[in-house]
Amino acid sequence: MKKVLLAILSMVLLLSLAACGGGSDSGKDKDGKEEIVMWGSWSGDQIKQLEKQIDSYNKSQDKYKVKYVMQENVEEKLLTGIAGGELPDIIMWDRYQTALYAPKGVLEPLDKLVKEDKVKMDDFYEESVKEMTYSDKLYGLPLLNDNRILFYNKKLLQEAGVKPPTTWDELATAAQKTTKWDGSKMTQAGMSLQDVGLFNLYLMQAGGELVTSDNKKTAFNSEQGLEVLNYWDKMQNDLKVYQRGFDDGSDAFAAGKEAMTYNGPWALADYNKVEDLDYGVVEPPKGPNGDKGAIMGGFGLVMPKQAEHKDGAWDFMKWWTTKPENGVEFAKISGWLPANKIAAENEYFTKDPNYSVFVNTMKYAKIRPTVAGYADVEGLAMKPQFEKFMNGNISAEKALSQAEKEGNQILKEERDK
Repeated sequence: MKKVLLAILSMVLLLSLAACGGGSDSGKDKDGKEEIVMWGSWSGDQIKQLEKQIDSYNKSQDKYKVKYVMQENVEEKLLTGIAGGELPDIIMWDRYQTALYAPKGVLEPLDKLVKEDKVKMDDFYEESVKEMTYSDKLYGLPLLNDNRILFYNKKLLQEAGVKPPTTWDELATAAQKTTKWDGSKMTQAGMSLQDVGLFNLYLMQAGGELVTSDNKKTAFNSEQGLEVLNYWDKMQNDLKVYQRGFDDGSDAFAAGKEAMTYNGPWALADYNKVEDLDYGVVEPPKGPNGDKGAIMGGFGLVMPKQAEHKDGAWDFMKWWTTKPENGVEFAKISGWLPANKIAAENEYFTKDPNYSVFVNTMKYAKIRPTVAGYADVEGLAMKPQFEKFMNGNISAEKALSQAEKEGNQILKEERDK
């Protein structure tokens, strides 16, 4: 499907004229405001969160009116939208997608606008800016940040006589002492090992790298990569702190049946609503050699190359991302951390015992590789092989070597396009 869409895109771009200019007289509402359309994949209650923030912007000025339109598979919708002539003015998307779509010529570079309006890019977390940059060009403004930290059930750890872990060894001990079995059935997990996608986080804690320095090949089939899988194997099969599928279809941590788990800032609001759940958070435990490791992700705002109302899109993007008070306000609405460092250093976060841990972790959190195709390396190569390993179907060495082989092929195919 992706190759078909990219083929369509290439044809359209060859036939298309250069990007349209700023706002026009068309597309105005009954009050004479220029309508700015924003696409995004947020749905359900998240739509209300976005609309509340958008309403604040719409009331703050008299020239533009932003409207949010939810789109499933918003990135692919951008490609088909170019072919069909239906495009938004702004897209709120996972920054992770920028490296894949920027090379296709579908996004508007923002360097000139940033320079003209003297936007201080140093106000944003450096890693989040990197994730919106491709070939030394900036294609979006960072909006929201996240990372994963360790959530723990205070009651379960206290009953087991252990403290919140700060190292892999302490994590293993705490997990083992908080695990309960009824014969062959697990009734309480010490530590969730369900998400093999967290391999990247553990690899950083082990001191490893995901790709080579030239971004041409994967680098996780290494001593450090093997150390991660062996650690998981020890936790699951030797210490028996987790059983595959224990929290399938439910949140065992929220139910009080799981002592520890990794999660992001979005979980705070949900867990705060759970009656009798007394939880705490700590930074990700250090690896065997004392290495800290955390993965940063999040959303950003980009502008399609052929957007019709670029002036209005840029005005809204600046309002939301560069004004710290707006970043703090949306955090209160949504629970997400702002990508603006000034906003993240507001006492709303720094004086909160939970948010402050996320902010501290952000100081050393790193983004995933921005090389085109890496998303598929994780989704199509690494995760399937690591699932096979955790299910006992293949060895750690086989999982790493097969993921390496498939991952390198994906990166090569992306370079050859």
